[in-house]
Amino acid sequence: MTAISAKSKSSPAKPRLVVFVVYPNIVLLDLVGPLQVFSHAQDPASGQNGYECIVASVEGDLTETNTVVSIPSVPASSLGDRQIHTLVVVGGDGAIPGMQNTELVETIAKLADGSSRVCSVCSGALILAATRLLDGRRAVTHWEDCNMLAETYLNIQVEMDPIFIKDGPMWTSAGITAGIDMALAIVSEDLGRAASFEMARSMVVQMVRSGGQSQFSPTLGRQLRDQTNQFEELHSWISGNLHLPLPVETLAERVNMSARNFARVYAAVMGVTPAKAVEAMRVEKAQNMLQFTNRSIKLISAECGFNEEDRMRRAFLRLVNVSPSDYRQNFRVA
Repeated sequence: MTAISAKSKSSPAKPRLVVFVVYPNIVLLDLVGPLQVFSHAQDPASGQNGYECIVASVEGDLTETNTVVSIPSVPASSLGDRQIHTLVVVGGDGAIPGMQNTELVETIAKLADGSSRVCSVCSGALILAATRLLDGRRAVTHWEDCNMLAETYLNIQVEMDPIFIKDGPMWTSAGITAGIDMALAIVSEDLGRAASFEMARSMVVQMVRSGGQSQFSPTLGRQLRDQTNQFEELHSWISGNLHLPLPVETLAERVNMSARNFARVYAAVMGVTPAKAVEAMRVEKAQNMLQFTNRSIKLISAECGFNEEDRMRRAFLRLVNVSPSDYRQNFRVA
C-alpha cells in the first residue's frame, strides 16, 4: 500500500478539505462533534471558514446512524483527485463489520493515499487499522475496544489511557467526545491556538484538553462505584475543602459514622481507603490549577492541602507518573 503523500500546507485563504468517511450504524456524535468543529472554525488570516467539509461513503446516499437520524453522503468515488487535507474515519457499532468490509477498507486506503492527515474517531480506529496504515504506530480507541484493536492488529502500539494520539500524520482518538478534543487540537495545529480556543468557547466546551490526558474521568469513576450515592454529598464537601486537614475522623463525622465503621464501609464501596481517595482528589484539583492558573507550585500545594511541595510531587509521581512541573509543561493551557 502506498504511503500517505506529504503535502505542503494549504494557503491560509483556501479552505482545507476535510472528508468524513461513514458507513452503516455509526455513532452520530462521532461524526457531528468533529464536523461541528471543522465546519465553523475560522481562519484568522482570512476571516473565513478554515475548512470545507464533505461526508462520504462507499456508495453515497443516506447512511444509518445509531439514532433515528440518517446522514446524507456522497460516493467516495465522486471526490476524484481532490486534495484531501484531513481524512476522518468515524466510529460506531458498525466498525466491527466495517473492518471486515474489503470495499470499505480499500476505499479508505485510497482516500488516505492522497491525504495530508488521516484520523479516526472512537472505534473508527478498527477500520483504519485494517488498512495497515497504523502498523508500527501508537494508537488509541474507545477503552472498550482497546483490547480488540491490540489483539487483532499486533503491529500497533495500542494505548488505553490518552484521549487522542498523534503519530506522524496519523491521529486516533478515544471514545465519542474525544473526537471533539482531537478536532480542536487539529484546528490549533492548522489555524493557531486562538482559533481553537474561540471554537471551544463557541461550542461551550469546558476546556481544550491535551491528548495526553486520560479518557477516564475520576469523578465519573467515583460515581460508578458509588451507585447508591451513599458518599456523593461527602465527595462534594471534600472537593470544596481540600485545603483543610481531612483525617478519617472528620470524614466519618460528616456522614454520622464512627471512624472505624466509615473506613470499612467506604473502602468496600469505593475500592480505596478514605485517605487514598482524598489524595486523588487533591491531585485532581492540583492538575486543574497547574493547567489553568499561573499560581506557583508552592501555592498550589498549599491550596490543595498538600502543604509541602515534595508531598505533592510524590503524590503526582504515584498517581500521574509525572512531576507537577512536568505536568504543567505538558498540559498548560494559555
